[in-house]
Amino acid sequence: MIILWQCPKCKREFSNTNQSHYCGKFDTVDDYIFAQSGDVQAVLRDLRRVIHEAAPLFEKIAWNMPYFYHKENVVGFAAHKRHISLFPGDAAVCEFAERLLGYKFNKGTIQLPLDRPVDFALVGDIVRWAANRAAC
Repeated sequence: MIILWQCPKCKREFSNTNQSHYCGKFDTVDDYIFAQSGDVQAVLRDLRRVIHEAAPLFEKIAWNMPYFYHKENVVGFAAHKRHISLFPGDAAVCEFAERLLGYKFNKGTIQLPLDRPVDFALVGDIVRWAANRAAC
């Protein structure tokens, strides 16, 4: 990674100048969600609910963002300015590639744009598939 900017407050390094980020550490998924803007909080709460409805997963904070796991990480998410990144892994992105047309996706990451409704049915299907794969 080419480092273009270092936050003067937390000293984290970024490849984008003035990268938007949170300087602290999150202890819980609730802390993470609460730190986001109000409209994004609602989407993240719904996303969290859909993940739990799709599979019996445990929550944790990994890489300073929410992850849901059973034996291994199944899916994580991160809020950004214009989208939410969903991290179901490479195999899930390959498995659902046809249904992901119209989304930006690569290397295990799917961008869910915040300027349109989230397809929670698709997210649930991805989480169920990834959780079943992790359970083996």
